[in-house]
Amino acid sequence: MRDFPPPFSAFTEDATHRPDARSPLRLLWWMVRQQGDLMLAASAFSVLWMLPTALTPWVFGRAVDEGIVAGDASRTLAWTGVLLLVTFLGAGSGVFYHTVVVRSWLVALYGTTMLVGQKTVQLGHVLTRRSPTGEVLSVSGSDGDQFGGFMEIVSRAVGNLVAYLVVAVIVLQISPPLGLVVLLVAPLLVLTSTPLLRPMGRAQTRERSRDSELTSMATDIVAGLRILRGIGGERIFGNNYARQSQSVRVAGVRAGGWAALVEAVGVLFSGLFIVALMWLGVREVQEGRLSVGELITFLGYALFLVQPIRVFFEFAQKVTRALVSARKAVAVLGQPEPWPPASYRSVPERAELYDARSGLLVRPGLLTMVVSGDPEESAALADRLGRYLPGGVDPAPLDGGDDLSGRAARKARRAAEQQRRDLLERDSARAEEPWGVLLGGVDLRDLPIEQVRRTILVSDTGAYVFGGTLQEALDPHGRLSRQQAEEAMHAASAEDVYDVLPGGWQGVLDERGRGLSGGQRQRLVLARAVAADPEVLVLVEPTSAVDAHTEARIAERLPRARQGRTTVVMTASPLLLHHADEVAFVSEGRVAAVGTHDDLVARCPSYRRVVLRGEQDEGATPARAHGIRTTTPHDSAEREGRRTP
Repeated sequence: MRDFPPPFSAFTEDATHRPDARSPLRLLWWMVRQQGDLMLAASAFSVLWMLPTALTPWVFGRAVDEGIVAGDASRTLAWTGVLLLVTFLGAGSGVFYHTVVVRSWLVALYGTTMLVGQKTVQLGHVLTRRSPTGEVLSVSGSDGDQFGGFMEIVSRAVGNLVAYLVVAVIVLQISPPLGLVVLLVAPLLVLTSTPLLRPMGRAQTRERSRDSELTSMATDIVAGLRILRGIGGERIFGNNYARQSQSVRVAGVRAGGWAALVEAVGVLFSGLFIVALMWLGVREVQEGRLSVGELITFLGYALFLVQPIRVFFEFAQKVTRALVSARKAVAVLGQPEPWPPASYRSVPERAELYDARSGLLVRPGLLTMVVSGDPEESAALADRLGRYLPGGVDPAPLDGGDDLSGRAARKARRAAEQQRRDLLERDSARAEEPWGVLLGGVDLRDLPIEQVRRTILVSDTGAYVFGGTLQEALDPHGRLSRQQAEEAMHAASAEDVYDVLPGGWQGVLDERGRGLSGGQRQRLVLARAVAADPEVLVLVEPTSAVDAHTEARIAERLPRARQGRTTVVMTASPLLLHHADEVAFVSEGRVAAVGTHDDLVARCPSYRRVVLRGEQDEGATPARAHGIRTTTPHDSAEREGRRTP
C-alpha cells in the first residue's frame, strides 16, 4: 500500500511517475492510477461498508415473514443474529474505509504540492515567466484539496454503485416491475442535473481564477510591505486587496448558489422517488403480489436508496470541481522545459568563460569585476553568463474569459492560449539558438542545464531567504562542516546574523528573512553563495545594502575565500574594485576597456565618471580613487535598512 507522505519523483528521465498533463481528464486518471493500491483498498472497504446497509432491509423483511408472521421464534432469533453480524461488519468496514480514504486524500493533497514543487525546481526562473504566482500557489494548495475530494468521492461512489446494483437485483427478484423502477430511476435523476453542471463549472472556474488573483496580490503586498510603508502606500494596496476580496466573495456566492441548486435538485428528485416507490409497493401488497415482509423491505430500500442517489449527485459536483482544478493544474504541470538536448556532457575544470555579445573574457581562477554605467546591462550580462532567459516578461494568464460567457469567453480563452503558446515558442527559440556564452570553448546551449547550474552560480539582489534555521539558510543541502560554515559567514562579514539569532545555527529565520535588516539579508545571501563553492560564481551588486565599513571588510575577505576559483562581480564600488584581479568596463553593451582598477582610473575617463560618481577628475582625492570612502553614522544606518529613532 502506498504510504504517506507520497514518494513522488516526477519530471525525471524515468516517466513512470511523470504526470499526464495532456488534458484535465488524463491528469485525473493519472492520479487515480498513481494511487492504484489505495484506490482499490478504499473501493473494497467502501463496498464492504455499504453492502451490510444494503442487505439490512432484506434481512429484516425475511425476519418478519419467516419469524414474526410465521410465529417461529428460532427463525426470528436466527435472522436477528444475521442482522447483528451484518451491523458489525458494516461498522468495522466503515472504520477501515475512513482510515484508507483519509490517507488517499492526503496523498493527493500533498502529492500535488510535491509535483508543483518539483516542477518549480525543474523550470526555475522559467516558471515565473509563464505562470502567475497566485496560480501556482492555488494549484499547490486549494486544487490539491479538490483532487483529494475527487479521490474520496470516486471510492465512495464505487461502494454506493455496487450497493445500488445489489439492491436492484434483490428488488428484481421480489418484483420485476419495481426492480426496473429502482434500476432505471437513479441514472435518470442524475441525468436531469447534467444541464446544471456546465454553468456550475463556469461559476467555479470564475471563483478559482479570482481567488488566484487575490493570492498573487497578497504575495506582492507581503513582498513589498517594507517599501509600501516607506512611501505610504499601505492604504492604496489594502483597498485594492479589499475590492478583490469582495470580487472573490461574489464569485464564491454564485458558485455556491449553483452547487446548492444541484444539491436541491438531488434532494427533490430523491424524495419524489421515495414517494413513488412506496406508493407502488403498497399497491403491490394490496393486489397480493407482495408479503408484509417484502413491503417492509421495499420501504427500507426506498429510504436506503436516497444515499446512493445523493452520492451520485455529489460525485457529479466534485468531478466538475476536480476538472476545473485539473485544467489549471495542467497549465502549470504540463509546461515543457525550453532547454534543448545537450551535445556535451562535461567541460574541463578551470575553463575560461567568454560572452560573445559583450566581448567579456573571464579567465579561470581570477576575481573579475565588471563595471557598467547601465545597471540593466550588468543584470543582462549576469543572466547570459548563468544561462537565464531575459527578464521583463509578464506571465501569460493560464486561462481567460472567466468573467465572460458564451462567444466572448471562448474568444478570451483562445487569446490566452495563443499568448501562452507565443511565449513558449519565444522561450524555446531563444534556448535552442546558440547562447553566445562559451565555457571552455563549449556554448552553454550544448551543455545539460543541470551541469550549467552546478558549474555557474548567479547570486543577485533578488535572491530569497527562506524560513527555517540559520543552518538551513546557509547550507540547504547539509554538506558543510562547522568550520566551513563559519568561514563562509566570515567572508561575507555576516557574523552578526549569527549573533542576533537566539539559538545560533539553530536560530529560526522568518520567511524572506523579515527579522533581519536589508544589509544582513544581503550578507546572508552572499555567505550562502560563497558556501556553495561553485566553479564559477557570478555576484550582482553583492554590497549594495551595506555600509562602507562592512563593504571594506567584504572586499578584503571575498578574494581570500574565492582564491583559485573563478569569480565575476558586477559592481561599481571602488572598495570592491580595488581588490579585483581584473576589471572590465562595459559601455553600450560592449567591453570598452580591461585592466586593473588603478589602471582604468588613470587612463579611462568614462570609467572614472561611473566609478567616482561623476566627480571632477581633478577633484578626486587619492583616497577616493583607491576606493577609500567615509560615511556618516546616519548614512550607515540607512544603508543597513535600520530604523532611526
